[in-house]
Amino acid sequence: MNKLVLIAIAAVAAIAVVTAAFSIGLFGKEESPYEPVIDPADFVLQVDNPYFPLVPGTTFVYEGVSEDGNERNEMTVTNDTKKVMNVTCVVIHDRVWLEGDLIEETFDWYAQDKDGNVWYFGEDSREISNGAVVSTEGSWEAGVDGAQPGIVMPADPTVGQEYRQEYYKGEAEDMAEVLALNESVTVPYGTFDSCLVTKDWTPLEKGIAENKYYQHGVGLVKELQVEGGTGYMELVDILTG
Repeated sequence: MNKLVLIAIAAVAAIAVVTAAFSIGLFGKEESPYEPVIDPADFVLQVDNPYFPLVPGTTFVYEGVSEDGNERNEMTVTNDTKKVMNVTCVVIHDRVWLEGDLIEETFDWYAQDKDGNVWYFGEDSREISNGAVVSTEGSWEAGVDGAQPGIVMPADPTVGQEYRQEYYKGEAEDMAEVLALNESVTVPYGTFDSCLVTKDWTPLEKGIAENKYYQHGVGLVKELQVEGGTGYMELVDILTG
C-alpha cells in the first residue's frame, strides 16, 4: 500500500480516537467561568419564595448535635438591608452556640429576583471565642475580588437540578442538587410531609455533604450530615415580632 495512504489512514484513526476520548470524558474539559448576569432591575424587595421565605422580624430557632457537642442556631430576619452589586439585599443575623457558648455570628445577604429565585450575595462572618472575634474567615461579598452571587433556592425546583449557591474562588464554592420534592420528616417543631430535599456540598471539602429539608410555606426545617461525619440540626421554634 502506498506510504502516503498509510499515513493518511493513521491520521484519520488518531483523530477518531481523540474525538471518542473527548466524547466520553477521558480528557477533562476546561471549566466554564461562572459569571451570572446581575441586573438590579430584575430584583424585588421581598423574599417570598415559599421554600425560603424571609419575613422581617422572624427568628428561626434550630437545635442539634455536631461532632463537637450540642448546638443551637438562631437565624433572625432583620429589618435591615444592604446594597450589594446595586441590589438591595435582606440582612439575616445568624448566630451559633456550642454547649451554650456563642461561637459564630454572621450577617448574610439575600435577594430575590422577579422569577422567584433567591440569591445569596455574601456574608460578614465572625468566629468567636471567649466573647471575642478571633477570625473573619469565610466572609465574602459579591462583586468584590471576583466573588459572584449564587442561588440558594430556585423558583421552581426540579429533581436532579444542580446550582451554585456562592462563588468566591478557593473560599466559598457551595453547591446543591435537588434530590426530592415530597419527603416526610419529623422535627421538634412538627411533622412535614412534602419537603424539598437538597444535597449540599463544596468541592473545597471533598467527602463532606449534608441533606437539607425545606417545607413549602415554612422554610428550612432540618439539616442532616450524610457524608464525612455525623450531625444534625432541626427546627424547634419560629418566633415572630
